[in-house]
Amino acid sequence: MHTPVLAPSLLAGDHANLGTSARGVADLGLSWLHIAIMDGHFVPNLSFGPETVAALRRTGVKMFFDVHLMLDEPHRYIEPFAKAGANNISIHIEPAYDHVAALAHIRALGCQCGIVLNPGTPASAIEPLLDQVDLVLVMTVQPGFGGQPFRRDMLPKLQHLDALRRTHNYTWRLEVDGGIDLSNAAECHGAGADTFVAGTSFYKAADRAQFASGFAQLGR
Repeated sequence: MHTPVLAPSLLAGDHANLGTSARGVADLGLSWLHIAIMDGHFVPNLSFGPETVAALRRTGVKMFFDVHLMLDEPHRYIEPFAKAGANNISIHIEPAYDHVAALAHIRALGCQCGIVLNPGTPASAIEPLLDQVDLVLVMTVQPGFGGQPFRRDMLPKLQHLDALRRTHNYTWRLEVDGGIDLSNAAECHGAGADTFVAGTSFYKAADRAQFASGFAQLGR
């Protein structure tokens, strides 16, 4: 299993001071930043665009940018986000487009690629793509808004995907996003997850350093 990674979600940061919110993550020694991109169609909310990612890079933020495209037509925005400074670009399986071509395009632009499942989408929907990705993201809430409670009924999906990973010797990371905090992160880790997106729980933590340390302990 990969070393556990905490990827704080910028969506829960201070939108008037995104650079400060991002640097605060880096200052804790964390290497990943999750950037949720919403279009108001695939999910009922709007968030950031490629220029936000580019602006963060211009301010000197050097973390691994884990960009999650919650879009109806993610394939149309792969190149702008890659050029803006994304390191990983994850796309959803649910919209109708050429998923194989989109993943290949992400790779061709020098980024890692991921595939994402909403809570209501079975793991079988992405099984044909599991040999083509660097990351699999299981949503543990219905995407669109921060602060939702964690859905424990997603744990069997994590277990199933982890079993497939072990059986086929896949090397992708298994990520969870939605209502993640220290208590349920341990459950997710036990089910196979190794990459944890935390938004509200991270930015509202009384002691963010202690919060981050708790995730680092998951693999020990």
